[in-house]
Amino acid sequence: MSTLVVGSIAIDSVETPWGKDPEAYGGSALFFSVAASLFSPVNMVGVVGEDFAFEKIDFLKDRSVGLEGVSVEPGKTFRWGGRYHENMNKRDTLFTDLNVFENFAPVIPDHYRNNEFIFLANIQPDLQEDVLEQVHQPKLTVLDTMNLWIDIKPEELKRVVSKVNVVIMNDDEIKQYSGLENIFDGARQIMAEGPDVMVVKKGEHGAVLITEDDLFLAPAYPIAKVVDPTGAGDSFAGGFVGYLASQPEINTSALRESVIYGSTVASFTVEDFSFNRLKEISREDVEARVNHMRNMTQF
Repeated sequence: MSTLVVGSIAIDSVETPWGKDPEAYGGSALFFSVAASLFSPVNMVGVVGEDFAFEKIDFLKDRSVGLEGVSVEPGKTFRWGGRYHENMNKRDTLFTDLNVFENFAPVIPDHYRNNEFIFLANIQPDLQEDVLEQVHQPKLTVLDTMNLWIDIKPEELKRVVSKVNVVIMNDDEIKQYSGLENIFDGARQIMAEGPDVMVVKKGEHGAVLITEDDLFLAPAYPIAKVVDPTGAGDSFAGGFVGYLASQPEINTSALRESVIYGSTVASFTVEDFSFNRLKEISREDVEARVNHMRNMTQF
């Protein structure tokens, strides 16, 4: 089944202790699409400027990623610059230039509106809600967000949260949104607003899946050298939703497996800048790490 993703497409300037890339293609929609396309077709909606080099993402055509929803507007593509510390959980934002993304108003092509899986990447909650109003009876809707929207648009975010099936947040975002220090209490409070599933991203410590009847703790795949963590969260979401869209039904087993696949895909992302590593791997490479993960966690 195909997944519709709506989010940012960016050109990042990234510096880490292992090097730098001043033209690292990324953004939430792009990282998600590269990851999810390892498992199932994806249709991407976003906006870029006249400086965007589409040849850098030509490989997505071979991975069944539809680009008809990517519009080119006069001006420059959204650009972000960041420098990571030795402890890569910490980074400094050097600049954020929204450019054409500042006036982004997603328009879903007619042939995308019947996609059964919808991923609302980290954009303004009112835009996420607008996307939901344009699609037709999706099987599963998944929302990602960030602390900025929790802070400045809490009511709009609450409204869209009440309309989706799955919410993905990190532990700090859950605490900020719910006002509770315990992430499990906070997650269940958010689920009481409407979602059936909460996925808690914990970075290098893995992820947690919470449903009404199940609690699943997934480790992160151990990586010897993290080169660039940019896009790891969006890649996790891509692996999670993309794998779930490839399954015959959504049940507890499929949700648990999807968290493992999301964590595994993200482990490839951090091994290089941009989506360079994700671009060169195959489904077989992912399965090899999943099997390794399975062997490491059995007891």
